[in-house]
Amino acid sequence: MSDSSRDTAEGAGWGAHDPGAYKQLMPAEVRRISWLDPRMLWAARNGVLASWFGDPTGRTRGRWVAQRAAAGAPADKVIRRSDPDRFSFMVIGDTGEGDDPQYAVVPGFLAVGQDTSFAVLASDVIYPVGGADDYAGKFFRPYRDYRAPIYAIPGNHDWYEDLGAFMRVFCGDAPPLPEEPAPRPFGRAWLRSRLWHRPRHGAGERLDRARALRGGPAQQAVQPGPYWAIDSGPVRIIGIDTGLLGTLDAEQGAWLREAARGPRPKILITGSPLYVDGEHHPCPIEGGGTVDEIVRDPAHRFVAAIGGDIHNYQRYPVPLADGRTLQYVVAGGGGAFMHATHTIPRVAVGGVTEAGFRCYPLRGDSLAFYSRLYGRRLRLRRLFRITEAEATAVIAERLGIPPTRGPDGPVRITRRIRLVATLLGTARRPDRGARFRLPVRKIYTSLFSPSSATYSPPFFKCFLRLDVSPESVRLRCFAATGNRAQELDPPVEDEVVIPLT
Repeated sequence: MSDSSRDTAEGAGWGAHDPGAYKQLMPAEVRRISWLDPRMLWAARNGVLASWFGDPTGRTRGRWVAQRAAAGAPADKVIRRSDPDRFSFMVIGDTGEGDDPQYAVVPGFLAVGQDTSFAVLASDVIYPVGGADDYAGKFFRPYRDYRAPIYAIPGNHDWYEDLGAFMRVFCGDAPPLPEEPAPRPFGRAWLRSRLWHRPRHGAGERLDRARALRGGPAQQAVQPGPYWAIDSGPVRIIGIDTGLLGTLDAEQGAWLREAARGPRPKILITGSPLYVDGEHHPCPIEGGGTVDEIVRDPAHRFVAAIGGDIHNYQRYPVPLADGRTLQYVVAGGGGAFMHATHTIPRVAVGGVTEAGFRCYPLRGDSLAFYSRLYGRRLRLRRLFRITEAEATAVIAERLGIPPTRGPDGPVRITRRIRLVATLLGTARRPDRGARFRLPVRKIYTSLFSPSSATYSPPFFKCFLRLDVSPESVRLRCFAATGNRAQELDPPVEDEVVIPLT
């Protein structure tokens, strides 16, 4: 087994100049996404409009679900598979930017997943707006050699064109919804409608040709809608759709309560993680209650909740009052630009401390990555550049924790290093205060999105493999750096065995 980032700097992908073979998988022409491009931001405006003028996601989702029910989808939305009691499946989140970081994940994903029964895409299948014309290069082409079915839950970006392309690809070629009557003039709904981004006329004309890239009989899967349950072996896997703003409508909430019943152990897959960045986000349900209340209920027998949306890996083993431990996982590192982990404060949430918390990339690697990024973009390399050893040391100093990966020699932390760490939003110990509150740090470290600047390794991407037996679920997080060494033998960055009995 190859070294991971917890073992050596080389295991993290530093110091290597031997890119893997992933570029051979990419199309000749790649339209790169930049979240600094005003045109891109304008196309992705629907989330902001929903927060200002009211969120139409619940109503639209209800129409999609009704359409699929009329077409014969099962009323309980359960996919019943014939997998044996021992099987494996893959989870990969926030994949679809279609550029180097996404394709760098593919060789390792295929190698680790070659004997798995199916895969689940957890959130944001297609960036920037879930358009049908983007599915060829951002879904069908990268995963054409994965020989098993792929199921998916949508993320907020998949909703930016009202989920139309997602429904066509994953839900039995669902036809477009009929247009609704125009809202009354000059109200909030009318303003939202006037500004709403919609698919261009004729979008998706090449979708049928793209489907041929995953046209094998064993690759086919039809799911009953944007949320679903899979009964497979001894477990039930429940996927929920959190829409544009990270909430559930009342109809889906009622379905989730019903789907959570029964003795099967359960795993939740969600587009909005319930624990992330050292905070608890229980996910409200319209009409009352939260998703996390359902997950924690001992009668429902959930053992894990895995969420996309945030582009890295995090795990919180939360102890519950009844003696169980629930594994809350963030798994959005499947291809989109890397969200920083060095901004995560010293963890003390839900009974989880630093001793139990895991993340990838390591905070020090995240800080070193962002220091190089800002140095390039601002043309201030000498000021901003921090080595991975220096970054690890200053993280340990600021958070009051042992270095996650020991340096090869002594490291001197200078005032310049401390200044750069502060400018890049590095967290501090709670008892020492914080230079920036968490939302400000997130905005600050997103000003120069890595997706707009970084097309050479290390990328710090990841994916999950879950091995299920009647006794347990073994969850492993594998790294994908874009370097040949990690491509040939993907390192395990985290592993936990979750008991089912």
